[in-house]
Amino acid sequence: MSPTKKKKDGSRENVDDLTEQIENLGLRETIAATQEHQEKLENELLDDDSIPPHFKQVARWILGGSAKNIVVLSGAGVSCSAGIPDFRTPGTGLYDNLQKYNLPYPEAVFDLNFYRRNPKPFCSLAKEIWPGLKHSPTLTHSFVALLSQKGRLLRNYSQNIDGLEFIAGIPADEIVECHGHFRTASCIRCDTKYDSDKCKQIILEEEKAPKCRKCGFNVKPDIVFFGEDLPTRFHKLLRNDLAKADLLLIMGTSLTVAPVSLIPERVSRSCRRVLVNRELVGDINPSEDEDTEGRDVWLGGDCDESVLQLCRLLGWENELYKLNKNNRVKDNKNETA
Repeated sequence: MSPTKKKKDGSRENVDDLTEQIENLGLRETIAATQEHQEKLENELLDDDSIPPHFKQVARWILGGSAKNIVVLSGAGVSCSAGIPDFRTPGTGLYDNLQKYNLPYPEAVFDLNFYRRNPKPFCSLAKEIWPGLKHSPTLTHSFVALLSQKGRLLRNYSQNIDGLEFIAGIPADEIVECHGHFRTASCIRCDTKYDSDKCKQIILEEEKAPKCRKCGFNVKPDIVFFGEDLPTRFHKLLRNDLAKADLLLIMGTSLTVAPVSLIPERVSRSCRRVLVNRELVGDINPSEDEDTEGRDVWLGGDCDESVLQLCRLLGWENELYKLNKNNRVKDNKNETA
């Protein structure tokens, strides 16, 4: 039986009822505060000519409630400010800086057949990119985590293998790591699972491939190499997610590697698409008239800068910085926001 509380007139009132009333009051106050902020924001947005119209448009979609099932498609560009180079940028990209490994071609470092014969280059490179060692989530990763916390994120399809989405605090069930991850390992021949901690230790400390205890072949982390299929989870969730999505955020990607690059073309026609990227890519077709609201929006420039601008409009800036600071890896705790 629920506890009761004696009132001044001698009657008794259910404590659970009082608790519910208090909670409902707090909820109403939260809703009222959100509505007040939204109205204030909309007025400020309309009056502030210094804010690009396309940022205002995206902010309205998110705050206005029309974006309740957001799908994020993220690429290497969201991790550049963490100190992780992307793959294809001339001069600074990962593929342009692999000469020291004497590879026949840059992509060989992630080629399954090459790894069978010579795993040394990958094992050496793994020391630089293994998640959780020295690279922390960026503001963009933290923004996606905020979308999750606020109940707006349906799924984050990440093309990256750096694991920063996971470290940023995005729930595992809301992440699809399209090209795999380092948290598990298996044999490249018989697919027998291998202890992930032991795999990490051997690769990082000895710079060699662990050997399968069952067949003796090389073991590697469960990241997708050229010649391998994408994870089952990708194929299982994609169709329903794209049918349900009402906003697609495409962030820091060149949209060059299929089948992930085809995601923007597969969402419904009613789904709005926002490209957050230095270059206009894919079939994104933003309106040339900034005052015309179209289906596609391009927020050009650096991902973190665009996210920060957007969070200021949304009233999320303090939350963004706090979340980002709390999820830094140990070696980076002393960095400033």
